[in-house]
Amino acid sequence: MYGTIFTLKVKPGHEDRLLKAIDTGIPNGMIAWFLMKPDNEHEDLTGVAVFESKDAAIANANSPEQNKSFSEAMEHLVAEPSWIDGKFIAGGVA
Repeated sequence: MYGTIFTLKVKPGHEDRLLKAIDTGIPNGMIAWFLMKPDNEHEDLTGVAVFESKDAAIANANSPEQNKSFSEAMEHLVAEPSWIDGKFIAGGVA
């Protein structure tokens, strides 16, 4: 599995609009995605997106649908997200 962990700096008062903008379902090749509001942060959100493979993640990143979703999300962010991409090497599901 492959994916990205990211941080979103949300404009004040835009969290609900951001959540609506990014709730577009699960694209092909994606296994899951999660968005967390950490206890120790005010407006920053942390997320993770999990894909079947690096190729699936790259295909998603290059898709017109993802480009549209990203553009809509950027309207609610202070700056571009920070990203950490890589291969998941351990994990579990309840």
